Amino acid sequence: MSYHNYQVDLDRIIRRLEKTGEVPHLLLHACCAPCSSYCIEYLSQFFKITIFYYNPNIAPEEEYRHRVAEIKRFVAEFKTKHPVALIEGEYDPKRFYEVARGLEQEPEGGKRCRKCFELRLAESAKLAKELGADYFTTTLTISPMKDAQVLNEVVGEQCDIFGIKRLPSDFKKKGGYKRSIQLSAEYHLYRQNFCGCVYSMREAKEREAKNNESN
Repeated sequence: MSYHNYQVDLDRIIRRLEKTGEVPHLLLHACCAPCSSYCIEYLSQFFKITIFYYNPNIAPEEEYRHRVAEIKRFVAEFKTKHPVALIEGEYDPKRFYEVARGLEQEPEGGKRCRKCFELRLAESAKLAKELGADYFTTTLTISPMKDAQVLNEVVGEQCDIFGIKRLPSDFKKKGGYKRSIQLSAEYHLYRQNFCGCVYSMREAKEREAKNNESN
């Protein structure tokens, strides 16, 4: 897959919105409060946002509950130019384990992650269509561990299926990831050390054990 700078595309859309004064409705799939913090700060200047928290991959359930409580708290506390609402999707881990079946040993960032993206973003695009949102995207591109090329491709596929517009994104650009760390500290947000699923937790524990051995 050839590299494409999706931030340039987003900048072009934002310049047009600033020129016309239009404030479209954006459905923003959110993975967690820290990743969402900068995305909300940035995008709420130009869009009315509905955040959709749909992450059946997260385990165990108490981890899921912790993360969703944090994003609800951040949305309630953070002041924005345009309105931001939040919808929590159904927490049904069985759906994740169904798409991950046979891919349990894949490394993080591999085929299993792609299937996970497709699951979460298909459900999000479906809701975007139901709500009549003008654009759809995900906060996942802010993570240095996630491939923005793959994510924009998956978002684009789902937008084609449901007949909505993709908002191109690579939120780690323009210092986005660094700003998310600053906002997390300012709002005392819980920052997890693994993506969310049991397989990423396993890899995080293995990395931690190796680091401890080398120290």
